[in-house]
Amino acid sequence: MLECWTRISSIFSLPYSEVWKEQRRFSVMLFRNFGVGKNVMEEKILEEATYLIEAFTEKTSLPFDPYEFIDGAVTNILSTILFGKRFEYDSSFLRTLLDLIHQNIKLPAGPWALLYNAVPLVRRLPLPHQKILTNASKIFALLEKELDEHKATLIPGEPRDFTDAYLEEIQKTERKGSSFEEEQLRVLLSDLFMAGTETTSGTLLWGFLYLMAFPEIQEKCQKEIDAVLGNNASLKYEDRVRLPYTNAVIHEIQRITSIVPLGVAHKSIKDVQLFGYQVPKNTMVFVNLHSAHRDKSQWKFPDEFTPSNFLNEKGEFVKPEAFLAFSAGPRVCLGENLARMQLFLFFTSILRNFQLLWPDKSQAPDFTPHFAITQSPSPFKVSLKCRQPSE
Repeated sequence: MLECWTRISSIFSLPYSEVWKEQRRFSVMLFRNFGVGKNVMEEKILEEATYLIEAFTEKTSLPFDPYEFIDGAVTNILSTILFGKRFEYDSSFLRTLLDLIHQNIKLPAGPWALLYNAVPLVRRLPLPHQKILTNASKIFALLEKELDEHKATLIPGEPRDFTDAYLEEIQKTERKGSSFEEEQLRVLLSDLFMAGTETTSGTLLWGFLYLMAFPEIQEKCQKEIDAVLGNNASLKYEDRVRLPYTNAVIHEIQRITSIVPLGVAHKSIKDVQLFGYQVPKNTMVFVNLHSAHRDKSQWKFPDEFTPSNFLNEKGEFVKPEAFLAFSAGPRVCLGENLARMQLFLFFTSILRNFQLLWPDKSQAPDFTPHFAITQSPSPFKVSLKCRQPSE
C-alpha cells in the first residue's frame, strides 16, 4: 500500500530480487556492526531496563496501563541502533512516531483491504487506506528531520549508527540503478520501526497479561531468578541457559499468542507442486504460524498456556521445530537476535523487581486479541508491587 505514495518498495513487499537481497544483506550487516548479538547491545538493553524499572517504580501506588512505557523502551533500543540515541518516554517525537505506526498497523484490518488490490476503483474512495498514506507521509516527515540532522553532522569514515552508515553507502554508490538512495532509507527506517516495536512490545504486554492470570507461573519464574541471580548478580543474556523455566515461559508466551499469525508475505518464484497442489509462479504465500503453534502433533499442550511445552522431563529447555515466532524462510525476521535478547532481558529484569498483580477482582483478564497485522491484547492495567530477590 505504501507503494501508492512512494515509488520505493517496502523491504517487506519487495519481490525476491537482487535489490531485496542487497537491502536485506546490508541491513543485517549494519545491525551486527552496531551491536546486535554482542555484549554492547546487551549493555544498552540493560541500561534501558533500568530506565523502565525507574518509571515503573513511580507507578506502584496505583494501577496503570504499561503500554507506553513498554513501547518506549523497546523503541529506544531500535533508536540507539538507527539514530545512536534514546528518547524520554514522553518525548513528542517518540509518542507521535509510535502513534502513527500503531494506527497503520491496525488500519489494514477489515474487508476493505481485500478489495484494495483487486478493485482499482477502491483506491479513489475515502477508505482507511487514505489515512494510512497520510500517516506514512507524516512518518517520513519525522524521519526526514533525523536524516537532516545526521547529514549535517556526518563525519566521513566514522559512522555513529545505522543511518550514518547507510548515508555513506549512498555516497559510495551514486550510480544509475543503485538501490541505495535517501528515499529507500526513509522507507527502510519506517519498516524497521514498524516491525521492531509492535512485535516485541506486544509480546511483553501479552506476558504481563498471562503472568497476572497465572500467578503460580509468575512465582515459579521469580523463585528461579532469585535462586540463580540472588541479590546482587548482574543479569546477562547468557543467564537464559541457567534459567530454563523462565526461558520456557517467554517462549510459551510467544507460542500461545502468535503475535504475527501469518508472518510476512512470500511469493513463489516458479511453478511448483506442493502436497499435491499446483502453485503457479508469483502466487503470494503465507506461513500460518498460528496453525504451527497449535498443531496437536507437535505440542504436548497446544491449546493451554503451560511452560512444559518447552521443557523436557528433566526440566531442561527444549525448542520444538514447530516454534516459528520469527517466521520462516529467507524472509525470517532480520531482528530476531535483537528481539530474543530484549524479551529475555526486559522480562527477567521486570520479574526480578516487581510482582505483577491483576487489579480488577470483578473480572478476569481478557485474552481476546485485537487482530490486525499483529495480534495485540486489549488495553489493560497492572498493579506493581516492588519486591526483593529474597521474597
